[in-house]
Amino acid sequence: QVQLVESGGGLVQTGDSLTLSCVASGSIGSIATTGWYRQAPGKQRELVAKITSLGSINYGDSVKGRFTISRDNAKNTVLLQMNTLKPEDTAVYQCNALVRSAAESFYYPYWGQGTQVTVAS
Repeated sequence: QVQLVESGGGLVQTGDSLTLSCVASGSIGSIATTGWYRQAPGKQRELVAKITSLGSINYGDSVKGRFTISRDNAKNTVLLQMNTLKPEDTAVYQCNALVRSAAESFYYPYWGQGTQVTVAS
């Protein structure tokens, strides 16, 4: 069984920085694309940033230039460095990864439980 565990959320002030971490554990063969999504109350879940196994990156329009995603394949970890945070960044942030377990031939999507980020004005 594969698990994704996020950490690093919290309450910050406008303009502050925060780094989220997501660690994948379990019987992992390989991880393809991994990234972060967020959902604010009353809104649909949206892409924040994702990164492929080769390092190709996509950012949501609202975070470009402020957020940076990176991954450490050896540690099965993906990080999200968030700078110049705004109140509109307030949301539950979830880690997502396409994972092939050691016993499987196919990739399946996994989600973390989510971590709350609240930016006070």
